[in-house]
Amino acid sequence: MLGKEEVIAKAVECGFEDTGFTTAEPFDSQRALLEGMREEYGWAIQSGLDLIAGTDPKTVLPGAKSIIVLVEAYFREAFPPSLERHFGRCYLDDDRMIGNRLGKRVKAFRSFLRDNGVDSKVPFHLPHRQAAARAGLGTFGKNCLFYSRKVAAGGSWVLPIAMVVDQVFAPDEPTLEIGCPDWCRNACLAACPTGALKGPRKLDPRRCISYLTYFGGEMTPRELRAPMGLCVYGCDRCQNVCPRNAPWLARELRMNEKAAGMAGDFRLEKLLGMDKAWFTEKIWPHMFYMSDADLWRWKMNVARAMGNTRDEAYVSHLTEAFRREGDERVKAMAAWALGRIGGPAAKQALADFLPESAGLVRAEIIATMEEPSPDRFRA
Repeated sequence: MLGKEEVIAKAVECGFEDTGFTTAEPFDSQRALLEGMREEYGWAIQSGLDLIAGTDPKTVLPGAKSIIVLVEAYFREAFPPSLERHFGRCYLDDDRMIGNRLGKRVKAFRSFLRDNGVDSKVPFHLPHRQAAARAGLGTFGKNCLFYSRKVAAGGSWVLPIAMVVDQVFAPDEPTLEIGCPDWCRNACLAACPTGALKGPRKLDPRRCISYLTYFGGEMTPRELRAPMGLCVYGCDRCQNVCPRNAPWLARELRMNEKAAGMAGDFRLEKLLGMDKAWFTEKIWPHMFYMSDADLWRWKMNVARAMGNTRDEAYVSHLTEAFRREGDERVKAMAAWALGRIGGPAAKQALADFLPESAGLVRAEIIATMEEPSPDRFRA
């Protein structure tokens, strides 16, 4: 029978930075939380991610006896600022779809378990952060994220991987509390521009910028567009302002060569003009929550981000997109973005588009042109 020290040694060999153990008992508190927030998390069940079922490890592996939690750091190296300003860091070196690095290491670890008579499952819908805290690997932040006890200088730039197994391991001491310092005055809550954080460890995911960028409904509501800022896919706002993350953010890290090499592919003007072939080859392998059927959402997000830069250099790209794109949601957001940037060229473009537009697009142009802003169409 495998011992904990052997498991930990193999985890280190496979490149994981911390390991913990907990029981396979149901996550009753998480289930109660989700039961009380069915309205907020209904979208997850509709998308096939049954978070409530995932609170009982035995629905994943009937013979479940324990959970092994591995900690992966996703922010080991620096990323180009041009990418960080528009994309969440956890996606900038993500190979979950390609499976050529993290996937191989998880597979190697599971093979080790199997060779020693231990069956395992790695479910997506298990509460991985809760499992990590129950395994004593760190604490929670007020922003609902998990903070490692020793990885990334005690920061939240980590991905806990919970593995349900059919062997009993002595559980580690849980650390389920909020670990934020007393002197922090809710920096993350104050910094959330869309008001998704309702209080310490109280999140409405439907207002979270990350959710809005890849799981939101149709058109992004007007009142959320400016607050979403430059985010195209994901958001790190609550992590960037967190004092617990400051030590790692201050580190002099070497540049991630893979991310630096793909920076040009993710320029806003390229994303706004991309076709399905470009998306499939260049974008989807890294940021896969949206398929090519959601190309319109990508372009809508990009148009909104362009508008929030207030940079007149994007007026020509938005004007071309309006003329080129067939999806009215992209056209409507391009119109909003033109109005957000303002200036004579944007004003002329909207005036030219209005007579030929109808429905949602026409309504968006009119609302944009009528929206009061003293410098919107500055001469």
